[in-house]
Amino acid sequence: MTVSPASGPAHASGVFPIGGDLPVRRLGYGAMQLTGTGVWGEPKDRREAIRVLRRAVELGVNLIDTADSYGPFVNEQIIREALHPYAEDVVIATKGGFARTGPGEWRALGRPEYLRQQTELSLRHLGLERIDLYQLHRIDPQVPLADQLGELGALQQEGKIRHIGLSEVTVEQLRQAREIVEIVSVQNLYNLANRKAESVLDYAAAENIAFIPWFPIATGELARPGGPLDQAAKEHDATPAQLALAWLLHRSPVLLPIPGTSSVAHLEENTEAARIRLSDDRFEALSAAV
Repeated sequence: MTVSPASGPAHASGVFPIGGDLPVRRLGYGAMQLTGTGVWGEPKDRREAIRVLRRAVELGVNLIDTADSYGPFVNEQIIREALHPYAEDVVIATKGGFARTGPGEWRALGRPEYLRQQTELSLRHLGLERIDLYQLHRIDPQVPLADQLGELGALQQEGKIRHIGLSEVTVEQLRQAREIVEIVSVQNLYNLANRKAESVLDYAAAENIAFIPWFPIATGELARPGGPLDQAAKEHDATPAQLALAWLLHRSPVLLPIPGTSSVAHLEENTEAARIRLSDDRFEALSAAV
């Protein structure tokens, strides 16, 4: 393992051009934890939430991932308070397509009029005239996919959305979606310990589609004392979480991990993972450990 030259650590993760024209540093930040319990309401410490976001940008992070359902809307409003007016290279990616009725409660809702309403509200809450990356949070099985994506396509034509992405989809759903609109990103659960979305990642890599893994640091039994990730972390003077992120960055150039936290100290620790360079042997050893 080698360490990249000193600078804002996120710079060391490299750059991926989402949609071919939206360059972001590959190690981003997922803002979901900057809300209350059950992803509902205000965070326990709003000042710390604002500090986390500002520190992320100072560390070189320029992809901030959020959703209208986080709060709901609380998360987007905190991002605006912390970062608006946005630096020229900062990309705010948000999502719509979930209705929230209470803490921990989520219901897919993809009616075109709802998606339009939520997009307009996200623009207002984020203080944007155009959302660089708008992701359909879930495909609503009760609404034709062509209607859901067709509305996002209309919003794109109107200049309110720059690029369209999907979340938690199969390869077949991704193929179907691409017949309706251009899809530049997919956000699925994926990490060292859970690689059920491997086929989606392989398809995304082949098509040069950004793959944004949510819950990227789930290490579970791998990080137990004496376990393979724990042992490797000790050998390389890193934490298991840092090694898990380094594994993702090594896995594919289209992978854009977005680790989230509500702590500045934890944010700084996570971002240092961008400096880690795993050898091919170490990468294979960690891959084989699951």
